[in-house]
Amino acid sequence: MDIASLVGLILALGLILASIMLGSAPFSAFIDIPSGLVVVGGAFAAALICFPLGSILKSPIIALKVLMNKAEDRLALIKSIVELAEIARKDGLLALEAKINDIQNPLVRSGLQMAVDGTAPEIVEEVLRTEVAGMAMRHREGKSIMDQLGRFAPAYGMIGTLMGLIMMLQDMSDPSGIGAGMAVALITTLYGAIVANVFFSPFAEKLGLMSRNEQLSMEIAIRGVMAIQSGESPRAIDQKLQTYLPAKQRELS
Repeated sequence: MDIASLVGLILALGLILASIMLGSAPFSAFIDIPSGLVVVGGAFAAALICFPLGSILKSPIIALKVLMNKAEDRLALIKSIVELAEIARKDGLLALEAKINDIQNPLVRSGLQMAVDGTAPEIVEEVLRTEVAGMAMRHREGKSIMDQLGRFAPAYGMIGTLMGLIMMLQDMSDPSGIGAGMAVALITTLYGAIVANVFFSPFAEKLGLMSRNEQLSMEIAIRGVMAIQSGESPRAIDQKLQTYLPAKQRELS
């Protein structure tokens, strides 16, 4: 689980709720179901115009992925690749066949399986890079959905506010009700800002970061597989892959 995302989400919601509780207005003044429907429903309706239905239906899974994501340990990945390189150097590439099912990283596993099967290095690299490109495309779509929802939510909040103002101005017979009507009209703007800036926009940024991190891990995996297949020494492979780590992490390794 990504602790930072969970803590940030709880903290943001907690601060908003605490501010409401400490204010003079009752909590019920901030609850309006029609306003919520306009903001959330409108944002998703607009997103349906932009993206396929299947992609929109996956958006809850995308949000859950942000909270449940656990970054891969790149140092452990490099060490596992070096261990495989030592086996290949000592007993030959075919000796890795017995270890294939024990490999945790799916890209390393599929790459070495192709290498053991005698697939040409250029084809192995092409297949692996195609897989990375497909993953990156899926991630871009997920991030784009969250980005657009983050744009649409405040816009529909403003639409809801304008609707509320129009309805309020239709009946000016009771001046004492103008303040309450204005407050209700502004709730949709508040909802739009909260939904966009607590959920959609931060989730989009985290998805982008996750994608970049995953692509870096995949690049390490591809470089490692190609180095093993070409017969490079374990020490050379280790030194090559260590360059993908931050300097401090390299020193500790």
